Amino acid sequence: MKYIKFFKEIRSTDVGSVGGKNASLGQMISQLTSAGIKIPDGFAITADAYWYFLNKNNILEKIKLILEKTNYKDFAQLKEGSQKIRQTIEEQPIPEDLEKEIVSSYDCLSREYKSENINVAVRSSATAEDLPTASFAGQQETFLNISGTKQLIESYKKCLSSLFTQRAITYRIEKGFDHFQVALSVGIQKMVNSDTGSAGVMFTLDTESGFKDVILINSSWGLGESVVQGSVDPDTFYVHKPTLEQGFRPILKKELGNKQTKIIYSNTSQETTITVPVTLEQRNKFSLNNNDIIQLAEYGLIIEHHYSKLNNKWTPMDIEWAKDGQDGKIYIVQARYETVHAQDKKENIITQYYLQNNINKKVMLTGQSIGQKIVSGIARVIKSPNDINQVLEGDILITTMTDPDWVPIMKKAAGIITEKGGRTCHAAIVSRELGIPAIIGAQNATDIIKTGTEITLDCSDGEIGKIYAGKLSFEVKKIEVKSLKKLPVDIMLNTGSPDKAFTQSFLPVDGVGLARTEFIIAGTIKIHPNALINFDQVTDPKVRKQIEEITSPYFDPDNKDYKKDFFVDSLAQEAGTIAAAFYPRPVIIRLSDFKSNEYRNLIGGSYFEPEEENPMIGLRGASRYYNDLYKDAFELECMALHKIRNIMGLTNVKIMIPFVRTTQEAQKVLEIMKKFDLERNKNNLEIIMMCEVPSNVILIDEFSNYFDGFSIGSNDLTQLTLAIDRDSKLLASIFDERNEAVKKMILLAIQGARKNNKHIGICGEAPSDYPDFADFLIKAGINSISLNSDTVLNFLQS
Repeated sequence: MKYIKFFKEIRSTDVGSVGGKNASLGQMISQLTSAGIKIPDGFAITADAYWYFLNKNNILEKIKLILEKTNYKDFAQLKEGSQKIRQTIEEQPIPEDLEKEIVSSYDCLSREYKSENINVAVRSSATAEDLPTASFAGQQETFLNISGTKQLIESYKKCLSSLFTQRAITYRIEKGFDHFQVALSVGIQKMVNSDTGSAGVMFTLDTESGFKDVILINSSWGLGESVVQGSVDPDTFYVHKPTLEQGFRPILKKELGNKQTKIIYSNTSQETTITVPVTLEQRNKFSLNNNDIIQLAEYGLIIEHHYSKLNNKWTPMDIEWAKDGQDGKIYIVQARYETVHAQDKKENIITQYYLQNNINKKVMLTGQSIGQKIVSGIARVIKSPNDINQVLEGDILITTMTDPDWVPIMKKAAGIITEKGGRTCHAAIVSRELGIPAIIGAQNATDIIKTGTEITLDCSDGEIGKIYAGKLSFEVKKIEVKSLKKLPVDIMLNTGSPDKAFTQSFLPVDGVGLARTEFIIAGTIKIHPNALINFDQVTDPKVRKQIEEITSPYFDPDNKDYKKDFFVDSLAQEAGTIAAAFYPRPVIIRLSDFKSNEYRNLIGGSYFEPEEENPMIGLRGASRYYNDLYKDAFELECMALHKIRNIMGLTNVKIMIPFVRTTQEAQKVLEIMKKFDLERNKNNLEIIMMCEVPSNVILIDEFSNYFDGFSIGSNDLTQLTLAIDRDSKLLASIFDERNEAVKKMILLAIQGARKNNKHIGICGEAPSDYPDFADFLIKAGINSISLNSDTVLNFLQS
């Protein structure tokens, strides 16, 4: 045929004839079907047919004249010009010989699928589309569920005219493409019955950070157009590529979208598709199961590898897929180059903030500075986390003190001010993790600062942070990472934020020295694990409803343990994301280190936690893990760690046990872990102990028999050495890791670990806050220093 090419005849080199979309489909059908990828068949009506249609109807000059008279920067003119061109094209008849070829090819496709009039998608494929530097994605139109030759011919003409949509005209001008050097091929592809299944898009990288080692899948019920158009909030899944290639099942994230509507086939002649509501049951259910997620990710890997080899360089892909609700199989319906991060050549940089010489600067308050940034925003005084809706993105949150319940509010804030607390209080630690500046211990802040006023936080100038009235100007300087110095110790990262892990992975660090599971439990899971294990003991109807709503994506009437599965999966996915972001660099995941008062704040926590006079030195860390009050919940943590290492394949994970008071406690905890295949040296597992209790230092020789290494927790070691409640504002002035007694304890710990040939690092706040303290540690012979993300680059520059 003169104007038709079936997909099996097409290769990637045929872009000039069939456009990028069709060339890619042909390449995959001919080259990747043997690898197991399923792609619906079809054919391309070539670009030659486009020129033939225009010339046969003598409308090329008419289109040129309309474009010459159209100012594309004038919206009204652009709209009018586009409409005129499209009408001109759609009014013309298809040349008889071309129509015969289209009808004949359609009949052939129908016979292939044993159907009288096969349902097809009619998709545009421009000859300047899906290139490595310009995707043209979404510029032209697609018509779905087209059946019969009459509908097909009408849709073909509409597809041709969509080369002159307003967005397509503007896009070509902005990208420097001549309107008449771009032609349109049209792909006719058998529809997948995803109207009764699900569909969506897949990227072979993280679209936000550009992180290469994950596959991102968005999915929703019905036809994939709802996801492509952005008309629904889809489910989101992440899969880790390196361990997937090794044969593991590394699903890093399963995030439920609301999926309020879906697009399905219409049975009327007036509409080919319709949008309908999604049932509550489906909204609360993931639109892909775990096997689907893994299969899709495997498809993504195969496609990316193929095009990377074809282009002789890493080529991330943007892929559309559909799951057929009738046969249950997953099909690839499109694949194009991802064009944003693939072209990004930027080096990692350091960002520093400098307050400029603003006239009439008025210092309202001062406090301890957390982070090294400057930010301005609207003050929002909040006394309770129940008032979260009052906080808008970019506000400065001002409150008395925070706890884990506040994390969702803190994530919305541009900065944080608290009246109470010290450098190691909750607000200080979380603000560091979130990468936002905070001023801690600003007395009477909730009275002095009024909601609605504009203020500036300056945390860029040492230990004392200043709060200024009004919006002040500041300068931001960026420094290239490659200019940073090398140190004789490993530089690690403290983190508890899976959401930032991919971005943080670009920091010049040797791994993660502290990944805090309690941040994940408080921020993502939110429910006390015992409330999931012993749900019948939770009697408050409101609390029960909260728990049921949060765990609803895992609901399974045939699985009485689905609430436990929710906890294990959520912890494994969130902590696993951190491990995957830094893979194969080591990541030390610390088991939960909540105090009983913090556990009480979790949903359902009041049913299972004791009231303690001094929870800071109460039931916490190792003592909790073998205690009957928490032992069953600790086993869920072990299950999550087992899943990360053995199912996801993230063997770069080391496990750290906090607050081990005695060697007997060490034995008890290690015995429990052993039941879950978490045993020293098995599958190269290393188990680390937090060195933060004076007994750890005094008996470091004995503790060395039970652990592969140590990590100094300078916060608690200072607290217990100096007998200071680290959250007490009354004693904040003498809480100092640089105290000679504390330094002596740290020195003894380092010497003891080295004598026993054990690795020893530090994950406390001191090196992040005091550069001179870091110098002391290096001279003492420490192996690694773990820093907060906001101080890593400055530390390496000092």
